[in-house]
Amino acid sequence: MQLTLWTYEGPPHIGAMRIATAMRGLHYVLHAPQGDTYADLLFTMIERRDRRPPVTYTTFQARDLGGDTAELFKTAAREAYERFRPQAMIVGASCTAELIQDDPGGLAAALNLPVPVVALELPAYQRKENWGAAETFYQLVRALCGPSVPPPGTRRERPPGERARCNVLGPTALGFRHRDDLREVTELLARIGVDINVVAPLNATPADLQRLGDADFNVVMVPEVAMPAAQWLQRSFGQPVVKTVPIGVGATREFIQEVAALAGTDAQPVLDDPRSRSTWYAKSVDSTYLTGKRVFVFGDATHAVAAARVAARELGFQVVGIGTYSREFARDVRDAAKLYGCEALITDDYLDVEARVAELQPELVLGTQMERHIAKRLGIPCAVISAPMHVQDFPARHSPQMGFEGANVLFDTWVHPLMMGLEQHLLTMFRGDFEFHDGAAPSHLGSAKSAMAPQTTVTAGSDAPAAPIEPVSAAPAAPAVAAPHAPWSDPIVLRWASEAEKELHKIPFFVRGKARRNTERYAADRGVATITVETLYDAKAHFSR
Repeated sequence: MQLTLWTYEGPPHIGAMRIATAMRGLHYVLHAPQGDTYADLLFTMIERRDRRPPVTYTTFQARDLGGDTAELFKTAAREAYERFRPQAMIVGASCTAELIQDDPGGLAAALNLPVPVVALELPAYQRKENWGAAETFYQLVRALCGPSVPPPGTRRERPPGERARCNVLGPTALGFRHRDDLREVTELLARIGVDINVVAPLNATPADLQRLGDADFNVVMVPEVAMPAAQWLQRSFGQPVVKTVPIGVGATREFIQEVAALAGTDAQPVLDDPRSRSTWYAKSVDSTYLTGKRVFVFGDATHAVAAARVAARELGFQVVGIGTYSREFARDVRDAAKLYGCEALITDDYLDVEARVAELQPELVLGTQMERHIAKRLGIPCAVISAPMHVQDFPARHSPQMGFEGANVLFDTWVHPLMMGLEQHLLTMFRGDFEFHDGAAPSHLGSAKSAMAPQTTVTAGSDAPAAPIEPVSAAPAAPAVAAPHAPWSDPIVLRWASEAEKELHKIPFFVRGKARRNTERYAADRGVATITVETLYDAKAHFSR
C-alpha cells in the first residue's frame, strides 16, 4: 500500500459499496471506525444520487478497542436487519477494521438471520476498488444463483420461435457513464431482436440474481466488474460471454455481429442503420486538419484500450502513449500498446503519469479526473474517458460512451478541446491586430466598424503612427517586400526563407495574411532582413504578450 495525495482507486470495500448501492433489496454492514464513513459522499455529492448508500457502519472509536468490538458488529448487523428488512445482506470490514480481525462473516453467521448473508474477504492492503466490486458481485452471484446450477454438461435449450434472452452484467453505482451506456446497450439489443433477462448489479435485486441462469448468454458491459461472475456463469450454466465492449463505431458493429450470431438473428438491418454522425464528421473538412494529432490515453483498461482504438482508427490521431491503473488487465493494455508502437504505462501513481505526459508532450490527453489536472498544469487539452471522475462527469443530460450515440459523444468530447485550443491559439497570436485585440467589438455586430480603430504602422526605430495599412489578402505575397522605414534610414528589404514560407502556409488561410503582416512588422522593427522560422515564432511570442 502506497500513501499518496491522489489515488485512482479506493480500497476494495468502496467497490463492495458500489455494488450494494447499485442494487435494491441488499444491505451492507461494514465493520469500520468512525472516520471511514466518508464513503457516503462519493455517491451523494459526486454521483448526486437522491438517496444514501444502503450501508450500516459499526463506527467504533478508539476507546472501543479495549472492549468487545465483535459485539458492536453483531449489534449493528442485527439492528440493520430489523430496520431495513433486506432480501440479502453482505458483511465485511474496512481497511482499518481489517487490522483487528473480528471476522464479520463468522459473527454474522452466528446471528442466524433469516436472509442470505454473504461474507466478503477483501484484502485492503493488496487489492483495490474495482477488484472489490468484481469480487463482491462474483460472491453474490455464486451464493444466490448457485442452488439453481444444473448438472454438469447440461445447458438451457431455447424453445423454437422464442426470442433469445441475455443478461447485461457490469453497470454499478459511481460508474463512469454506466447509466447512459446501459440505455444505449439496451436499445441496441432490442434492435437486434434480443430480450433482456436481468441487468445486474444496477437496479437488480437478490431475487433477480437468482434468475441469471435463465438467460442464453451474457453481455459484459464492464469487464473490470463483471468478468469473474460471467466466467462462473459460463462454467456453471454454459452461457457464452459477449466480450466486445461497444465503444466506438467499429467496436459497436463488432458487438452487433457477435450478439446476432449468438441470438441467431440478422444483424444487417442494424448495421445498415448506424444512426451515427461521427464517421462522417471525422471525414469532414473541419476535422481532417486534426489528422495525426498526438494523443496520450490513460484510464481503466476497458476505456483506455477502446479510446486508443477510436482515436487511431476512427479519428486519425496518433497514439503516442497508453496506460492503465488496472493491474488485473495489464496484459490487455500491453497488447494494445504494441499495435501503436509505444510502451504501456502500468501504474497507480499519478506522478508517473504526469512524468510520461510531460515527456511525450502530446496534443491531447484522454484520461481520468487526475489527467485533467495534469493536462491543465501542462497546458494540454484533455477529455475525461474513465473513472475516477468528478461531479461534472455525471451530467444531467444523456451522454453515453457506448453504442452509435456514444461514438457521437466521443467525437464531440475529444475534438472540441482541440478546436477550442486552436481558436485560443489564434486569438492569442493576433491579440494586437486591429480586428482581434481585446477591445475590439465582435465583427458580426453593426457597431464593430465604429468601435474598430484604424490599423497603423510603426516605422523602424520610431513609435509615431504612420498611414493605415491596406488589408492584406490571403494569397502569398512576394518573397521580398520593402518594410516601413524612418526618413533618415535606408529601406529594409525583407526576404522570407523557404522554410519560413512553408511554416506560414500551415496557418489557416483566413488569418495567414495577418500573420505575415505581423511577422514582417516585427522583423522590420528589429532590422531583420531575412525572416526565418525562428523569426516567425518570435513574432508570435511577441504579439502573444
